[in-house]
Amino acid sequence: MIGLYREGHSVIHRLPAGAKLAGLLLAGLVSPFVRSTVATTAALILVLAGYALARMPVRVLLQMLRPLLFVMVPLAVFQTVVAGWQRAFVIVGVLVALVLLANLVTLTTRTSDLIDVVVRVCGPLRRVGVNPERVGLMLQLAIRAVPLVIDLGRRVREAQHARGLGASPRAFAVPLIVGALRRADAMGDALAARGFDD
Repeated sequence: MIGLYREGHSVIHRLPAGAKLAGLLLAGLVSPFVRSTVATTAALILVLAGYALARMPVRVLLQMLRPLLFVMVPLAVFQTVVAGWQRAFVIVGVLVALVLLANLVTLTTRTSDLIDVVVRVCGPLRRVGVNPERVGLMLQLAIRAVPLVIDLGRRVREAQHARGLGASPRAFAVPLIVGALRRADAMGDALAARGFDD
């Protein structure tokens, strides 16, 4: 769900990356204060309107929602039992709206533009010894690591099935962790060779 930029010329695509990140930050800060089903419904409609305005296909929206079901459905059931359906709708609705909004930002903004904004925001921290360019590099590496680990997990799962190990958590977790650590070592060596050894 990170770095899913899709080329486009909509109004949302043309908005500055800083404005989109600021809007996302503002939405995150306001979200704990949403208490009513009306406000939650309005937030969801607003986010969905953003997808329509950005001319995103419905299948893209469905791809974003599918992974959320594994978390949101149990959460909705639990909250309904504990606090009632209205509170469950507010909690789940706000979380879904925030995730979809974050995805809309990544769908309509190049990763390089987002990182440039983070580097600019971190600029004043130079006075306390923070290197904004290194912060940007770490963010870029973290974003790049997500699809690499997903791909590694897919290959481990295929090897697991080929060996007839079924759904053994240990047979999946051990090679995944070892493979991820090897990639991290290789990435560290590459960075050290380029002068990023501290």
